[in-house]
Amino acid sequence: MLAKGSWLVLCSLLAFLKLGGNVLAKQSEKGIQVTPDEAQRRVDITINGQPFTSYLWPTSLKKPVLFPLIAPGGTVVTRGYPLTPNAGERVDHPHHAGMWFNYGNVNGFDFWNNSDAIKPESRSKMGSIYQEKILSAKSGRDRGELVVESVWTTGTGENILDETTQYVFTTKGDARVIDQVTTLKALDHVVFNDDKEGLLGIRVASWLESPTEKGGVFTDANGVATKVDNAGSAGASGIYLTSEGKRGDQAWGTRGRWCTLTGSKDNKTVAIAIVDHPANPGYPTYWHARGYGLFAANPLGRKIFDSSQTAFNYTIEKGQSATFRYRVLLYPHAVTQEEMNHEADAFAADYH
Repeated sequence: MLAKGSWLVLCSLLAFLKLGGNVLAKQSEKGIQVTPDEAQRRVDITINGQPFTSYLWPTSLKKPVLFPLIAPGGTVVTRGYPLTPNAGERVDHPHHAGMWFNYGNVNGFDFWNNSDAIKPESRSKMGSIYQEKILSAKSGRDRGELVVESVWTTGTGENILDETTQYVFTTKGDARVIDQVTTLKALDHVVFNDDKEGLLGIRVASWLESPTEKGGVFTDANGVATKVDNAGSAGASGIYLTSEGKRGDQAWGTRGRWCTLTGSKDNKTVAIAIVDHPANPGYPTYWHARGYGLFAANPLGRKIFDSSQTAFNYTIEKGQSATFRYRVLLYPHAVTQEEMNHEADAFAADYH
C-alpha cells in the first residue's frame, strides 16, 4: 500500500498526465487539419476543430466532391440532397452534390449530368471521374493542403484525361477559403465541346436560392429535360452579383472575373464568392448561375451563352495539359465590389 505522500504524488502525476493529454488533444485541433480516411472514402478538413468541408468519393456519385461547405459560424451553404437530404429542399438534378469539377460534353460524353438516376440505355453516353489516389495531405497552423489524382473515363470505358487537383484550405480575415488548382492531362485528343454544363459547380442550400426563381424545364447536353418546381423555397434570399455589375437573374450567361451569392438565414448573412484566374482558359468565365441553386463558373462554353459568338470547343492534344485555378470564399457577411476586386487582384498574383 502506498504511503499518503506517495499517493498524493501519484494522483498529482495522473492529473498532470490527463491534463497534458487534453491539452495535446486541443492542440491537435488547432489550425487547419486535413485528415484522410480512405476506408470511408473521405478526407475531412477542420479549422480549429470545427468542420469546414470533406473531400468525398462515394460509390453513389460519379465524381469526387467537396461536401458540405460550411461558412464561418457553422452555417452550411450547400444543399443536402442527394447525400444527406433535408426536409423541404429541392430534389432535382441528383448530380448536383456539394462542390465539383466536370463538364457536360467531352469528346461527346456527358460527365456533368451523370448520376445513378441515368437510365441503363443512356449510360454509355455518360462519363465518370474516378478517384485514384491521395498524393499528399498536409495540416498546418494557417494552411491545409490536399492533392489528389483522378481519371476521367467515358461510358465506353476509355480513359481520356488524367486529373491532378490541389486544394488549399486557408482563412483570410473572417472568411474561409478554398483554392482549387486542377490540371488535366489528355490521354487522347480531347475536345470540350461548347456547352453550358460546366465547369466548377456548387449546389447551394435552399435559402440561397433566388426569391424570384420561377422554375422551368432545363435541358442537358443529351437533350434530357429536368423539371424544376416553380414553387420558391421557403426563406429564399440569394442574390448574385458579378464583377460587371450584373445582379440577380441577370447574372446568368454573362462574363466576369468574380461572382458572389449573398443570402440570409436565421438573421445571419452569408456570402459565397467564386473568383476566376487570368491564366485560365476562357477567362473571364461565363457564369452558369441559376436561381434554383446552381452556382457555377463555366469558361468553356461561349456560343451556348452568346449566340453571336463562335463555338469555343476547347481542345487539349494528346500528351498536353491544361490547368484551371479557382478561389472559393465563404464569408459570414455581405462583401462589397471593392473588396471582391481586391480579392481578385490578390488571387491573380498568387498563382501564375
